[in-house]
Amino acid sequence: VGMANVTVLGAGAWGTAFGQVLADAGNDVMMWAIEPEIVKAIQTEHRNPVRLPSVEKLPDNMKATGDRAEAVAHADVVVVAIAAQYARGALEEFKGLIPDSALIVSLMKGIEKSTGKRMDQVVCEALDLPTQRFAAVSGPNLSKQIAARQPAATVIGCTDIDNARMMANLCTTDYFKAFITADVIGLELCGSLKNVVALAVGMSHGAGYGENTAAMIETRGLAELTAVGTAAGALPETFHGLAGVGDLIATCGSPLSRNYTFGFNLGKGMSVAEATKASDGVAEGVATASAVVELGEKYHVDTPLAKAVTRVLDDGISFSQMVSEMFPQGITVE
Repeated sequence: VGMANVTVLGAGAWGTAFGQVLADAGNDVMMWAIEPEIVKAIQTEHRNPVRLPSVEKLPDNMKATGDRAEAVAHADVVVVAIAAQYARGALEEFKGLIPDSALIVSLMKGIEKSTGKRMDQVVCEALDLPTQRFAAVSGPNLSKQIAARQPAATVIGCTDIDNARMMANLCTTDYFKAFITADVIGLELCGSLKNVVALAVGMSHGAGYGENTAAMIETRGLAELTAVGTAAGALPETFHGLAGVGDLIATCGSPLSRNYTFGFNLGKGMSVAEATKASDGVAEGVATASAVVELGEKYHVDTPLAKAVTRVLDDGISFSQMVSEMFPQGITVE
């Protein structure tokens, strides 16, 4: 018997990789996916060749189903790993099926474009949850590397710190470490906003520039994230930790990051439409860039990086134009 029954909703790369972490930690894991071919592959071959082909064989204590009621019927924990912009609609289908005692844990990083809401707000609204039953997971977690069981760490946030601690225990293995916080807002904003910075850094590399340029953009980006985040009620130390600067470094430095790759293609001179086609979908940071600008306006915080990125996305300005808009007075000491 495993430590807990954990259901993962969504068998994308990160949902599947995190499912493997949970299984390695000794839990019984049930994957739910809308794609019948993914369910069948996990059930019969213990593989997810569609979304996580790098893993030859998933653990034996991972199962899969396409049936919503069956997926969550016995869940102690329900992990949500659905694309951020589709989360609300997908979760509404599970309302009334999830046990009242289950902890709901989000792996999603993003801001809902239509409402400007964070994922914690979206999940709690869609499932009618009290905040203490919601936890967020965010950190430098490129799924392919965690799937390869390379050492990694994450942060788990819940307004009820005991629930965060419980979830941390459920997903700790010899290669995966979990830290805890009560700063859910900060955790959510770190995970969403850093994707905008990754787009900008990807663009700089795509335009042919090196580490100095990337570091300049990342530093501006971190200052912007922290300013917007603290104005929205987050703790500044969250941005200086694993979920903030840690995730920023991983996402901005890796071609495994879809946001980085999307930016890289824009920096090379592709249009948004061409980059979307090349990366098989729009990167999360594209929707988030305008959300950051709106958050900045709401809280009276200057967001030159996010504004410059939206100008690239909406008006097609060049990388050098973006840099001059991002640093209008050069760099002043804050």
